[in-house]
Amino acid sequence: MERKVRVVQYGTGKMSVYTMRYVLEKGGEIVGAVDMNPAVIGKDIGEIMGIENTGVLVTDVKNAETLLKEAKPDIVIVTTMSLLNDIKDAFMLCARLGINAISTCEEAFFPFNSNPTVTDEIDKLAKENGCTITGSGYQDVYWGELISSIAGSTQKITKIKGSSSYNVEDYGIALAKAHGAGLTLEEFDKEVASLDRISEEERQKVINSGEYAPSYMWNVNGWLCSKLGLTPISQTQECVPQTYKEDIESSTLGMTVKKGMATGMSAVVTTKTKEGITLETQCIGKVYSKEDYDKNEWTIEGEPNTTIVVSRPSTVELTCATIVNRIPDVINGKPGYVSTDKLDELKYLVKPMNEYVRD
Repeated sequence: MERKVRVVQYGTGKMSVYTMRYVLEKGGEIVGAVDMNPAVIGKDIGEIMGIENTGVLVTDVKNAETLLKEAKPDIVIVTTMSLLNDIKDAFMLCARLGINAISTCEEAFFPFNSNPTVTDEIDKLAKENGCTITGSGYQDVYWGELISSIAGSTQKITKIKGSSSYNVEDYGIALAKAHGAGLTLEEFDKEVASLDRISEEERQKVINSGEYAPSYMWNVNGWLCSKLGLTPISQTQECVPQTYKEDIESSTLGMTVKKGMATGMSAVVTTKTKEGITLETQCIGKVYSKEDYDKNEWTIEGEPNTTIVVSRPSTVELTCATIVNRIPDVINGKPGYVSTDKLDELKYLVKPMNEYVRD
């Protein structure tokens, strides 16, 4: 592509500060932005990024369709919510208009195993209108490609174990609430944990209805099985509340999380496969204390055993950089809802991003 890649930012919260700046630094062009927050509607995106004004103002999300038709972007970056149902309207709008889209939405990473009904709707519309829809972010590498690469250097695998922790304060109120942060233990048990105390048959009915609320590793396990060519035969999920010995202030929740209340949760997902390999993965998202820090640890058991640990990863920046570096892959991708295991291997963009887009 000889011209700059045209991008619209959908959602101008914490993550967009990085995604928009990274797009500009990688030679792209921000041609529009939308949000539902009255406090930012009408603001110049430069003010949001902390740079000089750009002349691009945030549009009310109610006028998103008009903006997209006028701006004619090559791709839309959606950085709003964590569940597919919450970003369905944004994805469906892009699919209907034939505009590529990529989202930080965690479920969007591999929604085929958690919300197949909505995924199929988006996929069908995207194929009809010749655009690619996907989800990406930190998990694309640190819960995905990194693990599949290690697997490629292993002779025999019996189990894949993973654990990743992150501060819900960094990602906004929707994510914090999805992790049960700020709930009493009784409320957590009723509103979060109890949802997984059901049989696999009951869970599948909920999944088919489009009302399942997966933890992040639910979708990651599906992605890894797809990438590695494994056939899942069962998958379970257990959510356990996290607490702290003292009160913790949460600026995201706008409250003090009292001692003994849920600061977040640990979600453990276990997948058994036809090939005999078990995936046991855990994500720990909570309001951090002074002692906590991000950590990503994976072990592949077999011949040989291999463990890799990434301490203190900058998950926000890594998520946003991954999203931006994925843009050429999405534009080059086949039409439909395409998870990143089916796209090109993620690469660092040395040249302006338009030079990686095939005409």
